Amino acid sequence: MGTAVKADCTISFIGLNTGLLTGAAPACTGELHFADLDIPAELATEVAARARRISLTAMSSVFPVRFATDHKGDCGHVLVVGGSPGSSGAAAMAAAAACRAGAGLCSVATQPETVAAITSAAPELMVHGLGRPELIKPLVARASVVVLGPGLGQSLWSQRAFASVTGSNVPIVLDADGLNILADNHMQRSNWVLTPHPGEAARLLDVTTAQIQSDRLAAAEAIARQFGGVCVLKGAGTVVAQNRDSDFIGADKPGCAVSICDAGSAAMASGGMGDVLAGVIGALVAQGMALLPAAELGVAWHAAASDRLSGQGLAAGQLASDLIEQLPHLRSAAGVSK
Repeated sequence: MGTAVKADCTISFIGLNTGLLTGAAPACTGELHFADLDIPAELATEVAARARRISLTAMSSVFPVRFATDHKGDCGHVLVVGGSPGSSGAAAMAAAAACRAGAGLCSVATQPETVAAITSAAPELMVHGLGRPELIKPLVARASVVVLGPGLGQSLWSQRAFASVTGSNVPIVLDADGLNILADNHMQRSNWVLTPHPGEAARLLDVTTAQIQSDRLAAAEAIARQFGGVCVLKGAGTVVAQNRDSDFIGADKPGCAVSICDAGSAAMASGGMGDVLAGVIGALVAQGMALLPAAELGVAWHAAASDRLSGQGLAAGQLASDLIEQLPHLRSAAGVSK
């Protein structure tokens, strides 16, 4: 254990091995091939899949449809809560990504010191500087979904803002320091999407990062089971898992509550990528998608945006804001307007 060949190509027989798609494996597999050995389809269906493999191509049909008569009020309202001093860019990128992913309106609730920076980054945003975080409540009441955590910090303001948002019934996409606050204040709810990277996942489960990476599917399932809702465990081969007590919306077979996206690459290894993903998922929820398909489509869309840049020659040095500009082009290619 712990020793592996770095192959030029790998073939998986009969079933595609989930271990080849996530964690450390993508650095060792090379070009991945699948051979079903002509096993009859009826036999294959008798064995439940451990996970589903997702991609933007496979999921293009689930994009929210934009009708010719739609106006901004029909397309959902995303509220981003975060952007503490020194981290205003995180909230600005999450909100800008939500706009590019189709949200009709996007607001930001932040500390007063960061209003100017966020507004100048994206003038389309409605930015509210709140000295008292309890004043977030009326903004939450008007939102379709709250993206809680990008640049939030862990100050007293941050913790009180966290309490104000989680005390409501609005759907939440919880990211970054929102997850770190959750790790110290365990709670469960069914209507949120948690988006940890391996380090945040380790804090949520009180284990080591190495333990998370040793079985990423089990870790994502454990987080979804312990905290409820949907878990998006980021990293090479992002894993999406839904709490098994929930309805498996979007699953191919009963009991298949886990999916893996092996698109994207190490070109995405730069700051802010998670903020963009949180904004994308939030926008899809705001446009009426259920949490699981919104998380799966958001992950696949986000990865495809990076792959599009890689195909244009930007195999390294990608910025999170670069991906934001790719989102509408990929959605248009899917043909989702009527």
